[in-house]
Amino acid sequence: MAGHRQSKKRRYITWAVAGAAVVTGAGIAAQASMAATTWPAQKTFTGRAFDTCTAPSLSAMKAWHTGFYGAAAVYVGGKNRGCAQPNLTASWVKSVNSLGWKLVPLYVGAQPPCQSGANPEKMTASTAASLGAKDATDAVAKASALGMKAGSAVYLDMEAYDITNKPCNDAVLTYVRAFDKGLHAKTYRAGYYGFSSSSAKAIATAADRTDLPGNLWYALWDKQNTTTADWPWGSTRYTQHSRAHQYLVNSKESHGGVTLTVDRDAWDAPVALVG
Repeated sequence: MAGHRQSKKRRYITWAVAGAAVVTGAGIAAQASMAATTWPAQKTFTGRAFDTCTAPSLSAMKAWHTGFYGAAAVYVGGKNRGCAQPNLTASWVKSVNSLGWKLVPLYVGAQPPCQSGANPEKMTASTAASLGAKDATDAVAKASALGMKAGSAVYLDMEAYDITNKPCNDAVLTYVRAFDKGLHAKTYRAGYYGFSSSSAKAIATAADRTDLPGNLWYALWDKQNTTTADWPWGSTRYTQHSRAHQYLVNSKESHGGVTLTVDRDAWDAPVALVG
């Protein structure tokens, strides 16, 4: 993910862990057990989005508002967030929202115990549940402080890992469930970013759907701007505007005279409610 800014070579190595499997069932059902009884209407964006490690300046966001992209993902928090965010303030959020941008809050929480590389926060089997609950509280606090209201979707960033390692995978699922329960208790929708061959596959193919995220953002770098043609897990999974697809990374682009390096996303899923 852009938040870690791994080299493209290393990202492909970690991404290519395992193939996809087809399963049945609607991913949207994962949200049926949300703790709150009254939910704000969901704000859905359908179109092109981008994500980049550091939120661009307000002037860059003004320049890039040409109609090509309509949404931008921003890293609101997490101990494993890879970049400083000097631009990401409540004032910035309000300003870019007023320009017409839709925002996608990302949170880089604890990473799997079997994941390669050093991370400031890694879960274990014994800490997964408590860390998930703690990080959910922090994610809501961070998003709220930026002006992203209850009803917003917050996307948990889980990088690639060996999902055939059962103890590791079980720890991740425990963490994700605790994180999602924490979001739902505060009336925030649960989203998840991961790789189609590993971390996203673990969520999409889990037999027990209890407290799993209702919105799935999958990394599959096939350069296809779609959330349907290359969807790996069957047409009935994650329907009703619950999918996003990161299809191209490290794309150096110029819009409105400003050049940025971004990852491209096809989006058909909830975004933040700002105000």
